[in-house]
Amino acid sequence: MTAPSTAPAASRGGRWIEHWDPENETFWKETGEKVARRNLWFSVLSEHIGFSIWTLWSVMVLFMGPEYGLTPADKFFLVAMATLVGAIVRVPYTFAVARFGGRNWTIISASALLVPTIAAYVVMEPGTSYSTFMICAVLAGVGGGNFASSMTNINSFFPLRKKGWALGLNAGGGNIGVPVVQLVGLAVIGASGGPRLLLGLYIPFILISAVCAAVFMDNISSVKNDTGAAVEAVKDGHTWIMSFLYIGTFGSFIGYSFAFGLVLQTQFGRTPLQAASITFIGPLLGSLIRPVGGWLADRFGGAKITLWNFAAMMAATGVIVVASTQESLPLFSVAFIALFVLTGLGNGSTYKMIPGIFQTKAVAKGLTGEAAASYGRRLSGASMGLIGAVGALGGLGINLAFRQSFLSVGSGTGAFVAFLAFYGLCFVVTWAVYLRKPASNTAGAASTAESKPQLSYAEV
Repeated sequence: MTAPSTAPAASRGGRWIEHWDPENETFWKETGEKVARRNLWFSVLSEHIGFSIWTLWSVMVLFMGPEYGLTPADKFFLVAMATLVGAIVRVPYTFAVARFGGRNWTIISASALLVPTIAAYVVMEPGTSYSTFMICAVLAGVGGGNFASSMTNINSFFPLRKKGWALGLNAGGGNIGVPVVQLVGLAVIGASGGPRLLLGLYIPFILISAVCAAVFMDNISSVKNDTGAAVEAVKDGHTWIMSFLYIGTFGSFIGYSFAFGLVLQTQFGRTPLQAASITFIGPLLGSLIRPVGGWLADRFGGAKITLWNFAAMMAATGVIVVASTQESLPLFSVAFIALFVLTGLGNGSTYKMIPGIFQTKAVAKGLTGEAAASYGRRLSGASMGLIGAVGALGGLGINLAFRQSFLSVGSGTGAFVAFLAFYGLCFVVTWAVYLRKPASNTAGAASTAESKPQLSYAEV
């Protein structure tokens, strides 16, 4: 969504970098690499905590026993609203880096996490109205935006040949915030602590991340919002096709991260401690394996890996349906964790498809060499922000589907049947658009162009 430039900018003082040219190897070795890595580590810290606060209510609802007067449907709606807001704010957060500066926006976005955390700390007790809890869950959604601004910021710091590693590390470090907050919740529950203890533990870490951003991070003056590329990406059909596929991968990952513990507690009668002891495993494995999906896409083609990954997701979901109807907790848990792993693989492979698609469109326009590569980078970078936001809306759909399923039939089986059908549709779309023979120009490069070194920056 942003376009780095080496053009000089008027001095603004503070921690603004007026000249940034990471593609210049001398500059990179003497100055750029050290500065870029420093910004990366503290960006990861802020994004990691942002993911934890975004998914905080997936743990909070486990604490909320009968004394809170909430039904399972009420709880699913709480986490669904946090998911919705987290998806929506990704769009403005993507543009905020160029508007305010990467360091400045990281300070703002990190500090903003104090609002939902302190608000929940104050009201978290039986007798509080459902609408108050809903407001707190909605506020927690701001944590979902940190991913978009962090990725946009770090993309500007690294040269093309290093973007894949940097963005992959940044994304993985953020995603792991989901299982970490669930592990912290498990420790708190195991120690017989209450929800306020969990909330209180995060407040100092939020402050630390904001202070570290202020002390150690930088703004790049030459980063500007490329509104022309954004408009062109919105008009391109492939942006929306990939958004649809990303709903199936990342949307599933974040949606299941919110819902897994609640499903175990509601459908299988697990205690908060029993549910929390299993819940973190799926998001942890799904986060760690995300780079593997990108690596497989590099080697075999993103479209092919995405296609067969959706087939595997269908199979895992089918096993979950069987386990749900037979009320087999061991089979259900194993299949659900396997599904988490597949969502992580799919996150990597779907993102790897994006640059290949736009590179091919550039060639189809008659562009060659650096002109084609530049066009592909602009359009793929612009589309990724939108794809990430729309994909996150899949988490909303998953939690609303669970809510309706438990209201209608008293279990999550109906929701899983719907997810199975959706993954089947994703399989068909992937095959029809990107792999069907005879391959179109765009379809062919979706699998081959991705492996080119100049496209490694999309390894997210």
